[in-house]
Amino acid sequence: MNRIFLSPPHQNGRELEYIQEVLESNYLAPVGPMLQRLEKEMCDVTGLPHAVAVSSGTAALRLAYHHLLSRKPHPHPAPPVVIGCSLSFIASVAPAAQLGCELWLVDAEEGSWTMDPIHLSHALTEAEAEGREVLCVVPTDLYGQAADLEAIHGLCDPKGVPVVCDSAEALGVLRHGAKPRTQIISFNGNKILTSGGGGVLLSEDPEMIAHAFKLSTQAREPVVHYEHLEMGYNLRMGNLTAAVALAQLTSLEERVKRCREIYQEYRARLVDLPGIAFMPEAAWNEASRWLTVIRLDAHVAGVDPETVRLALEEENIESRPVWKPLHLQPVFRGIRFFGDGASDRMYEEGLCLPSGTALTEADVDRVAGIVAKTIAG
Repeated sequence: MNRIFLSPPHQNGRELEYIQEVLESNYLAPVGPMLQRLEKEMCDVTGLPHAVAVSSGTAALRLAYHHLLSRKPHPHPAPPVVIGCSLSFIASVAPAAQLGCELWLVDAEEGSWTMDPIHLSHALTEAEAEGREVLCVVPTDLYGQAADLEAIHGLCDPKGVPVVCDSAEALGVLRHGAKPRTQIISFNGNKILTSGGGGVLLSEDPEMIAHAFKLSTQAREPVVHYEHLEMGYNLRMGNLTAAVALAQLTSLEERVKRCREIYQEYRARLVDLPGIAFMPEAAWNEASRWLTVIRLDAHVAGVDPETVRLALEEENIESRPVWKPLHLQPVFRGIRFFGDGASDRMYEEGLCLPSGTALTEADVDRVAGIVAKTIAG
């Protein structure tokens, strides 16, 4: 049987047209009309007024952290704290640690699997009691589900703490509540839209985007000769990569629709099996369902997620555990964590099923049939 991947790239047929336009224009360097168009269209899609396109979502986060650190010119006896969500990919917070920040991690909540505002409140209170400076809070939009930004901003705004929303997994989410004021998007190879790599930093703050743009191009000053008042990076997205992202962006609405259909197809086939549940959809959003995620109670289902994953792999089907919480990662051993173990339970019980937008109903039948057979024993 052909391999079914978790979330492979899905071309819509316009990529070659856009690439050809770049080749004919000879704008292969990290400048050009496609890059400018992508930034403008990402502003239109997200509703944020300013954008800079860079080499990855991780790069976008690094630039946001670097900018926020640059606004703290006076030395503090302790490094600034960045508060992130533990149920997330390491890229959410790794750039902050690499830049010298101290990481604190907050648990997920059961109703959304995103940052729990109750535990965030405890973290902010503890930081205040200890006189610690909080550089920013970084909620993660998980598997196409938006974090509760209304509650998070309600806690952070009175304290003057910026919020940087890691939306790498959530392009196309429809938010009913508060919208991000600063967010990052990823076009990594497994995302709902991909250019093989690349990311975008978007913000209401024009100073952040202007500084991020400068940093992404080696922090060169706007003079004829090469003048540098600070050190930057080589992180600007190339015009060719932007062309592929732009071509993919024309399919965003239909891709989100298909992801939600795939979720419903899985749900119809699996929801009545013993011990199985699906990642919930929070009231403050219409999730993109970038990945369909199930949760297995091994005591009821009779099998754990790893048994199901191995059964799928035997049939040449890729699936993947839910993110291992960052507070359990060896590299973050001893990190300060605020929570009650919800993310640990999601990791132990969760499994991401194949959800690529080229998946057919027959593919869903094949995957669901193996899941059902494994649970039935």
